[in-house]
Amino acid sequence: MCGVAALWGRSDSAAVRNLIAKQRHRGPDGEGIWYAASHDGVLGHCRLAIIDPEAGAQPLVSVDGSAALAANGMIYNDLALRRENGESAYRTKSDSESILHSVAAGGPDAVARLDGMFAFVMEHEGHLIAARDPIGIKPLYMARLEGALAFASEIKAFEGLAAEVEEFPAGHVYDSRTGLRRYYTLPDGAPDAWRLNDALAALRETLEHAVVKRLRSDVPFGALLSGGLDSSIITALARRHVEGLQTFAVGLPGSADLMAARRVAEHLGTRHHEMVITRDEVVAALPDILYHLESFDKDLVRSAVPCYFVSRFAAERVKVVLTGEGADELFAGYTYYRDFTDPEALHAELCRSIGSMHDINLQRVDRMTMAHGLEGRVPFLDTDMIALGLGLPAEWKLKAVNGRRIEKWVLRKAFEDMLPSDIVWRDKVQFDQGSGLADLLAAEVRRRDPNRGRSDDSQAEQDHYRALLAQRFADPEQVLRLVSHWEQRPAA
Repeated sequence: MCGVAALWGRSDSAAVRNLIAKQRHRGPDGEGIWYAASHDGVLGHCRLAIIDPEAGAQPLVSVDGSAALAANGMIYNDLALRRENGESAYRTKSDSESILHSVAAGGPDAVARLDGMFAFVMEHEGHLIAARDPIGIKPLYMARLEGALAFASEIKAFEGLAAEVEEFPAGHVYDSRTGLRRYYTLPDGAPDAWRLNDALAALRETLEHAVVKRLRSDVPFGALLSGGLDSSIITALARRHVEGLQTFAVGLPGSADLMAARRVAEHLGTRHHEMVITRDEVVAALPDILYHLESFDKDLVRSAVPCYFVSRFAAERVKVVLTGEGADELFAGYTYYRDFTDPEALHAELCRSIGSMHDINLQRVDRMTMAHGLEGRVPFLDTDMIALGLGLPAEWKLKAVNGRRIEKWVLRKAFEDMLPSDIVWRDKVQFDQGSGLADLLAAEVRRRDPNRGRSDDSQAEQDHYRALLAQRFADPEQVLRLVSHWEQRPAA
């Protein structure tokens, strides 16, 4: 994981260094600048060293000097691409170097061959190529200024440089010669016909493969474990391949998540670490959390608070963690999905949910981990896993059992033998609720504004976050304009 910075159409190293400086938390292990020789362009990078820590500094430059790259993320099929590209072309063991050689050889079409989470800006023979991974796990923003294009991994990097910032769309590639085009589309057809036993076997095999490919690391590794179904499944699969796997949990004293995570860790035999946080710590950290999150959406902020603390806690011991994001969107884990009684409508909403993650839940995961120089990997959002998940019947995701609709039923069923029964069939609890922080945050807002009616609690809480976020920026509208909100569409 890293911070990307680039300027195309103007050679202004001071501007690029400023872009890097605002993102240094993303890459505390080093930074670099590259200047285009034949035209106006500068690439910048701040690095979190995960693969080949000694030699993988960026921007990466090809042997003949015809291509240069600044990238953020992880390429999981790096070793296969090395064989295709020819190992002799490589200068480092960095997985990002496979982007450089693949795109230099195959042009923008080669982006579709990259299996991973990534956002990059690259110069090749006098033109610019930029791209973002299929789902938008890694962020990328762009801005136009005085005839030039600027790129960065976070909105805050542009403060004082550009007023109009836009999000680079997930699953797209940009070529300065031909413009922007989509290279990946979510599968949105009707679910496939499955026999249940075949589906359960496919779920186990596909998700385990997604976890295993994300275990590659040259630095200490762990997993975030809330004790909920999703993180517990990911931890259980990783534990099969990692001896002494470290797990991390946070919560208020006596919170449900701390107790559930401890139960899972004991069952799996992980090296478990837990952190109890206090109200005063939460209140003190909230302005910083909002600054890094770049959002004031109430639900996003609530889930960002425990994510911020567990990331900070984990970063004391490891540099890479697995997380369980994506399972709720694939397998109907959120409470509002229960309003959908028509399977076709539920399936359509799940497709929409996955497509909306890039600037909501995935923004939270990226910003809260990267605020502490920690890389988060999300196996549930492997593209093979997405194709399988969206290809399963919606009726198996919200299944009626004894008069009660059970969310994520097919996922629970597939992994019920790997975890304690009370964990597998535990009711869905939001991260902010299980950690005890949702009630704390709501109470804190009421304490600050006791005269506001209880019916306005939700809006008052969001207004409070908006005000705190705005205070951290000289030009807050630049950030506020790009804030997205989770839209809970009514059942059809």
